[in-house]
Amino acid sequence: MRADLVEEILAQLEHAPQLYYRLILVVGPPKSGKTTALRIIQERMGAPLRNVNLELSRRMLDLTAKQQILRVADLLAEVVRMGNPDLALLDNLELLFDTTLKQDPLRLLLSQSRNRTIIAGWNGEVRNGYLVYATPDHAEYRRCPLGDFICIEAGEPA
Repeated sequence: MRADLVEEILAQLEHAPQLYYRLILVVGPPKSGKTTALRIIQERMGAPLRNVNLELSRRMLDLTAKQQILRVADLLAEVVRMGNPDLALLDNLELLFDTTLKQDPLRLLLSQSRNRTIIAGWNGEVRNGYLVYATPDHAEYRRCPLGDFICIEAGEPA
């Protein structure tokens, strides 16, 4: 993990309320320190850190595939609303990229960040002005233009 990653996230946290979307993405490959940084922020800010994969999976267990597609945005909203009303810390977002859910993960996060600040770990990279998840030959590949949200690069794996 970059030595200054937590401090950069906390500094950007002050600017997030000025944006249309109060989303801070901590971007990096696995083992780059995203989760460690989120845990430190959890301790400092008192906001719960949510494992999106775990929380969404629990909520979708009894739903049909069609119901999962229709309800995933509402279920994510439930996860985000748990705990601190002003700040949500999210990690392990991989389920949002599942092609069977037919969702745009970034759009889901952006829609949840209108009324509260969200800091989320994003497995991927920033490349040429785009936020990238997976490789082009992967079914879950995403390439999204950077926009009205904050993107912080975590660095290389430890």
